Amino acid sequence: MVTEFRNESLANFNNQDVAKKMKDALAFVALHLGLEYPLVIGGEKVTSKDKIKSINPGKPSEIVGIAQSATIDQANAAIESAVKTFETWRYVPAKERADYLFKAAEVMKKRKFELSAWMVHEVGKSWAEADGDVCEAIDFCEFYAREAMRYGEIQPCLNLPGESDTLRYIPLGVGVVVPPWNFPFAILAGMTTAAWVTGNTVVLKPSSDSTVIAAKFMEIMEEIKLPKGVVNFVTGSGGAIGDTLVAHPKTRFISFTGSKAVGLHINELAAKHQKGQRWIKRVSAEMGGKDAIVVDSEADLEAAASGVVASAFGFQGQKCSACSRAIIVADVYDTMVEKIVEKAKNIKVGPTVDPQYNMGAVINKKAFDSITEYINVGKKEGRLVLGGDKAHEDGYFINPTIIADVKPGSRLEQEEVFGPLLAIIKAKDYDHALQIANDTEYGLTGAVYSKNKAKTDKAIKEFFTGNLYVNRKCTGAMVACHPFGGYNLSGTCSKAGGKDYLLLFLQSKAVGELVGQSSGGRP
Repeated sequence: MVTEFRNESLANFNNQDVAKKMKDALAFVALHLGLEYPLVIGGEKVTSKDKIKSINPGKPSEIVGIAQSATIDQANAAIESAVKTFETWRYVPAKERADYLFKAAEVMKKRKFELSAWMVHEVGKSWAEADGDVCEAIDFCEFYAREAMRYGEIQPCLNLPGESDTLRYIPLGVGVVVPPWNFPFAILAGMTTAAWVTGNTVVLKPSSDSTVIAAKFMEIMEEIKLPKGVVNFVTGSGGAIGDTLVAHPKTRFISFTGSKAVGLHINELAAKHQKGQRWIKRVSAEMGGKDAIVVDSEADLEAAASGVVASAFGFQGQKCSACSRAIIVADVYDTMVEKIVEKAKNIKVGPTVDPQYNMGAVINKKAFDSITEYINVGKKEGRLVLGGDKAHEDGYFINPTIIADVKPGSRLEQEEVFGPLLAIIKAKDYDHALQIANDTEYGLTGAVYSKNKAKTDKAIKEFFTGNLYVNRKCTGAMVACHPFGGYNLSGTCSKAGGKDYLLLFLQSKAVGELVGQSSGGRP
């Protein structure tokens, strides 16, 4: 019997026994750095001539693992494998597919600390951020397994007299899944499993910055004995093989999470009909954000300052949901700036293998250079009140940086930075703050702090974000609690982790069947 869904519990690293498990996992991973991981096409492990090195951003001399740089021929072979497997996988009952997913969740629970340790090394996550990533992956598996069984049932319709009228959901076909590096296990697992648990087959192309944890996901698929060809694994750059996968005439849908620029490119490429293509491709895209926390004069200022700092600097600000703008009404502006700065000063930056550091390196040199450039822009557009400099000699570490007195409409107020850089903007009043919050091309997450219910109700009506939080931080969406996805150029509002999400991987078939007379012989 399938029990009611419950979110996976986060690890308490203040418990010595729990902390020891994490330390042991980190030691285990350290012994297995630098290994090579193959492509997986039709269940066969394949190598290529060119390789991709996954580097620890906190220690660039450390090679976490070596992946293959797939060729166009290998990308095409992965599609063909998925096409072939789809012809049988599509008819596997929903309950049987869901059982594979329940098994995957159990394996993830057993390997929880090891999986977290890989992300500490590969993308610089803190212990808590890495644990949250694995817990979310487990939640996706558990939740989507239950949802797949729900959608697998025949849906009743209003019956015409003399008819039995029903609707059923069927899979789309072959999907290309392109997950990001910032939630390299959770989002990858969520997007990929949602596709195959609904009867589709997949070509998975992870970010080149997080190939090793993606390979660990494929190990789990092998461990649960998921049929060969259901998930085909290819690593390589978007320019080398990504366009090939998206444009292939046998690709039925694309699920993408990443930058606005890449998301728009995928959407444009997928919209172009290819020779031999028999459908309009479906694109689900989660892209960028320029998320704001609005602080009213009637707010709990201590709670608001804590929420801003947690949202702005968790995982180095490398979340599409991160608070990159704190919009504060004039009456409490100076007080709030002071409180935010004081709390941010307590953040310890350094190699996250050491639990004393709760903020690690940004993902790579390109990100480091881009964020540094935005800091220089911010120094011209506003007033530097904290940070602005590199932390540590080795690695891509940037201290938490806060720029106050940023003007609405300026670059720092409008453009996504994706790093530990917070812009603070002064608003004349609460209505002006909401106006500023809405005045970007994005619409992903946001939060408001106010004890005045009329004001929070106004935000619920008017703050144009896919995920809005009241009197709490704007990061930390939980599966089944906060279906995740935004508006405008933040994406297609896919609502991952919600009851609508699996519909993105299904199409509906209505059946009207005449009853009460034989279906054979003469009328």
